[in-house]
Amino acid sequence: MNIDSIQNGIVIDHITAGKGMKLYDLLNLDELDCSIAIIKNVQSKKMGRKDIIKIDADIPVNIDVIGYIDPGATVNIIKNGERAEKMNIRMPSMLTNVIRCKNPRCITTTEQELDHVFKLTDKENKVYRCIYCETKEERII
Repeated sequence: MNIDSIQNGIVIDHITAGKGMKLYDLLNLDELDCSIAIIKNVQSKKMGRKDIIKIDADIPVNIDVIGYIDPGATVNIIKNGERAEKMNIRMPSMLTNVIRCKNPRCITTTEQELDHVFKLTDKENKVYRCIYCETKEERII
């Protein structure tokens, strides 16, 4: 398999095998008008197997989404064919408009313009709770 290198863009690497498509969906990469490569189940010395996403455009990506789906992934910024920056991603302490509160009595249900904000309340178990009603989020991954 041969995948071209990118000159200016982003490489999301060290994605846990099987989570690449979920990241693709939540980052709305289908809306971009550029080349995107999703490589699944690549051999990795560090992880055994991993997914990789290559985006051939210098666009902003929501680091919070990546941290929510797969803390431990890395984001490499590519400029002129070289890695210009590498970010190690961690779980965000707050998520805004990444997930939605499922509680029908939450204020976000009636006040449509309110942001859906979740706070990390248990890092070990990866638990986020709505800041308005304290409802535990339903893990989508």
